[in-house]
Amino acid sequence: MTFVITQACCDDASCVPVCPVQCIHPRPGDPEFTTTEQLYIDPSTCIDCGNCAFACPVEAIVHEADLSPSQAEFRAINADYFTAHPLKDVQPLPIERRRLPQPQQNLKVAIVGAGPSALYAAGQLSEIPGVSVTIVEKTPMAHGLVRTGVAPDHDQTKLIGDTFDRVLRRPNVTSYLNVEVGRDISVEELQRHHHAVIWAAGASEDRRLGIPGEGLAGSVTAREFISWYNGHPDYAEHEFNLSGPTAVVIGNGNVALDAARLLTQPTTLLSKTSISDRALASMRTSGIEEVIVIGRRGPADAAYSTAELLALSHLPQVDLVTNPADFSDPEYKPTTSRIAQAADFARRRAILLQATRRTGTAPRRIVMRYRLTPTRLIGERAVSEIVLSHPDGTSQSIKTSLVISAIGFRGRAVPGMPFDHAAGVIPHDRGRVVDAKTGLPLPGLYCTGWIKRGPTGVIGTNRSDAAETIASLLSDIDGPGLPTPVQDPAQLAQLLRQRQPDLITAEGWRRINEAERSAGRVAGRPRVKLLTSADFLRVAAQHDETSAAVLTDE
Repeated sequence: MTFVITQACCDDASCVPVCPVQCIHPRPGDPEFTTTEQLYIDPSTCIDCGNCAFACPVEAIVHEADLSPSQAEFRAINADYFTAHPLKDVQPLPIERRRLPQPQQNLKVAIVGAGPSALYAAGQLSEIPGVSVTIVEKTPMAHGLVRTGVAPDHDQTKLIGDTFDRVLRRPNVTSYLNVEVGRDISVEELQRHHHAVIWAAGASEDRRLGIPGEGLAGSVTAREFISWYNGHPDYAEHEFNLSGPTAVVIGNGNVALDAARLLTQPTTLLSKTSISDRALASMRTSGIEEVIVIGRRGPADAAYSTAELLALSHLPQVDLVTNPADFSDPEYKPTTSRIAQAADFARRRAILLQATRRTGTAPRRIVMRYRLTPTRLIGERAVSEIVLSHPDGTSQSIKTSLVISAIGFRGRAVPGMPFDHAAGVIPHDRGRVVDAKTGLPLPGLYCTGWIKRGPTGVIGTNRSDAAETIASLLSDIDGPGLPTPVQDPAQLAQLLRQRQPDLITAEGWRRINEAERSAGRVAGRPRVKLLTSADFLRVAAQHDETSAAVLTDE
């Protein structure tokens, strides 16, 4: 018998070091680790101990005897990985015990952001004796894309937030939410209070289609749509036109599949998730019967994961449809070095071809289309039609009132930091921010997450990414050294309170979290989200109004 890693895997790799036989791969440091869809357990090596299941922060590891029908395929998905990557003399990963070098007695680090990359970095730093961490986040909430990017019907994946909350509660971690760097405080001012500043605020801009009509009403980005249904306070009150029978999603990644799934899934199921109440109310009156997912390349090059496609095939009351001819791809020629990709492609092909044999009587359907390029959106004030180009130069149009562009994200220029506008990232050397012209490190400045490597990987990818940045930071103490802060944390607290009276502390965030979960327990849901900044501040202030004096005296 064996344990199996399923769809919810976050690539955190917490399971890897606890495995006594080292049968979970790929591992941090392996060439495939940064690009893998998920981690896998070798069924022929697993000794059925269960250590990995206890360590998994998102409950993605299941004993094969307990797999649900929709998870059954993951037995083969795990096994196929080791057909392509057989285990050979695997040695345990070294256990690294970090310590500040002598005579360094303390280290103060500011981290900008409160999403996965920031909180993985904060977690690793705060485990080191003598290190204190200050987290500064511009929104009134923690968890970043775990809260506002992961689809609400993937609430299991959101369990990683519990791990992050334990970091926020550590005594050597101080949090200031609803504080924006560049508005309420500058990078330079953070440097005056800390030895180092790590920018971990993610990639907050969308890639654009760049076609005529993109500015019409009804043409939206995946970020806007996903933030709306996840209850981000900046988007919670937006309205989306769900009245037409057809919606079009441009993109072939997991984000595109999320949008298609949320638009077609029965609201009776969504009502049991953490979806925004306003989005749920809108979806209950939706007229959408069909979502067409458009990929500019062929199915062999689709960026979505096999697990996410498999999930679409199990949606109740939704048909998954494609054209079998799309899978007669003459350019796809699996080689020995692409065994895993060939196995994935064969599985995806089987999923989609099986889907085409459904009766077609479901009330809604998702149509997967490939090798089509959007060239124009048509409409007077709002989108009414999208024009698509085929590889042979011919074109077709689809009538639609909603077009969602899900073609990726990019970083935004950071105040007080150099920025590579072409790549959309901060220029760096293993996490050290470097001068864009000279390439030399800027003392005390670091980065991690999407703003460092671009919008690639999943939640857990940020753990190893943060580890690289922290290793660079710690090695700099022994090298040229880090700038010495000239002001202390008490002065920072007072400064922030003066400039942003509505800041939210970790205790305020705890109250927000508990209020949402309490409401969720009453409604039979994981949580009922607060949707406006005023609501966040009202709940958080139940603590913060009584603790302002304490804050300023820290």
